[in-house]
Amino acid sequence: MPPAATLQAFFLDAEHGQRFCLLHTPPASQPVLGHVVYAHPFAEEMNASRRMAALQARALAQAGFAVLQMDLMGCGDSTGHFEEANWAAWVDDVALARRWMCEHWPGVAWLWGLRAGGLLAAQVCRQEKTPGRLLLWQPVLSGKQHLHQFLRLQMAGDIARGEPNRGTSRLMHLLEKGESVEVAGYSVSAALAQGMAQADLDGLPAGTQIISLELGSASTDPVSPALAAQLQRWQAAGCSTVANVVPGADFWQMQECPDSPAWVTTSLQALSANPAGGAP
Repeated sequence: MPPAATLQAFFLDAEHGQRFCLLHTPPASQPVLGHVVYAHPFAEEMNASRRMAALQARALAQAGFAVLQMDLMGCGDSTGHFEEANWAAWVDDVALARRWMCEHWPGVAWLWGLRAGGLLAAQVCRQEKTPGRLLLWQPVLSGKQHLHQFLRLQMAGDIARGEPNRGTSRLMHLLEKGESVEVAGYSVSAALAQGMAQADLDGLPAGTQIISLELGSASTDPVSPALAAQLQRWQAAGCSTVANVVPGADFWQMQECPDSPAWVTTSLQALSANPAGGAP
């Protein structure tokens, strides 16, 4: 049996408190190919996707990539409460994780974002102003749309409780006034909502390499029209893109669902095939 990857838990000092981190490291006998920073998704999607994120992190580490999973401010075991979080702080957290990995691990650097985590990864890439490498799982293409979809959960809650449907306009009005809103057990601050609403995947530096995975019934299916349009914008901006339709389950939406091993193998093959950073 080959040596196994190792796992280390620690807290990383940040501007506001500490961030809980899990570091997956390759076996000592395995050449290091690079390192990966994971940006987790928003709200309950983070919890629902923990198992798949862990499976992918372990597989990457076994193949030679060091992987850092960080709980962002107010999430998981990191400092603060969710209602204290804001989008800028989350971007800073991903950037902090990125710097720490670059200081401690050799090889090419990847940012891996799931759902809204892809928006955070893209923003860090834009801030660096140099070509980056992004692995995007079921990427959220518009932070504004993602926020509105999240706020609609309150509508579903109203219906389930037999209360009048208040829509999302009232919640948006409160956020625009600088107030927090409670949705599905999460208190969302105005700063968090406003930052998310402005986030997208455009404006990446030319030369950035992007590997995107999207859920489908078969790998031969075409990508969604929305992702196809985003791919065209990336390519027009001089980015290198590869898009994969991958079968499985929408694991970011369900606490208990079957594993989706094709996501792990597809990502592993894509990163391992190009450790030196040429076109994917």
